[in-house]
Formats: sequence, structure tokens, C-alpha cells
Amino acid sequence: MGAGTAGLLAGAALAALVTGAGAGSGVTAEPAAAAVTGGPVAPPTDGGPKDRRLRDEARFAPVGAFVPSEAVTYDLDLVPAGAWIRVDQAVSRTGTTVVAEVRGLRPGRAYGAHVHTGVCGADPQDAEGHYQHKADPVQPSTDPAYVNPRNEVWLDFTTDTEGAARAVARHAWGFRPGEAASVVIHGEQGGSGARLGCFSVPFASPDDAPGARG
Repeated sequence: MGAGTAGLLAGAALAALVTGAGAGSGVTAEPAAAAVTGGPVAPPTDGGPKDRRLRDEARFAPVGAFVPSEAVTYDLDLVPAGAWIRVDQAVSRTGTTVVAEVRGLRPGRAYGAHVHTGVCGADPQDAEGHYQHKADPVQPSTDPAYVNPRNEVWLDFTTDTEGAARAVARHAWGFRPGEAASVVIHGEQGGSGARLGCFSVPFASPDDAPGARG
């Protein structure tokens, strides 16, 4: 079977899955996920009206699928077509909270996940490198002084028996406008690992928070 035929078949399967789930209800349902915290966290962001809250969700589809998606899988075994991801943001002038939830991945497996600077594309490397609060002057970055969950947004998780998980990262800093663009799921936890899937997310910055100056 050629790659193009496989992509069309996977896309058709994704379309059937979404249609069968129903418009809206299947996509927005809360997964039965185990809570997992993505590394050491900074104090939580301010609550209430001082936060701007955003939510993005999608189902994974392979490159070239008949039904395209903002969530792209590069490994259909570990991130199957039709697997679900949602990313929530709470952004204030003093900090950022990012929550990632997944469903439909391989049960009982550890995955890495990070916010990246590029949008998802046909090539896993299109998402570029990890977003860093203090950017490493040497790229690609491998220095532990920069590649760590305090300077980056790590959302590592381990799926439950149903392939679902939830990860939270809180930081007392915000994204620079236009420099955070996706969440990449990796095959290993920590600072690296093969790129299994990618979800393009329009991350907000402190400039977007209520009360921020224009």
C-alpha cells in the first residue's frame, strides 16, 4: 500500500470517527485522565478576571489525510489517527498556566511533551525547537541550563489504562508574542525524544491578558 493510499484511508477513518462521535459532543467530552504534573512548577497565575483563558482541541490525522487537522501524527502506532488532544491556557500579566489533555494514545506509556516555537508541518522538524524563556544562544539547544522545565514548558505525561492523561505546567513568566506555536508529543520524557505528533496552538502572551496595555 502506498503512502498516499494509507493517508487517504486513515483520513477516512478519522472522518468516520468524528462523525460517529457527533458534532461537538465527541470532541469536547472530558477524558477520564489521570493528573500528571509536567515537572517543577512556579506559583500559579492570578485567578479570576485577570486571566485570559483560551482552549484549543483537535483529533490527530496523518500528513496528507483526506480530513486535515491542526494535530498531526507522525507515528500512527503511538499517536493513532483520531486520538484527541486539548490545550488550555490561562494567561495573566504575571504568569502562564498551560494544561494538556490527551485521549486515545497507547495505554500505560510515558510520553514527553513540550511547547515549541514553530507550527506543525509535514516534517516533524517544522515545529522547530522548544520555546525557552531565556533563549540559549547556541542552537539547537542541548545545555541543561536552558533545557529544563523551569525555562521551558514541559508537559510530560503517562497515559492511563484507557490511553488518557493530563499534564499541567505553571510559570511566573509569559510567552513572547508570536514565539510559541505548538505542542509536540515526544517518544521519551525529559528534554528530547523522537517527535510522534504535533498540535498547532495559537499561544497567547501577557500582552493579551486583561488590563494589558495596547
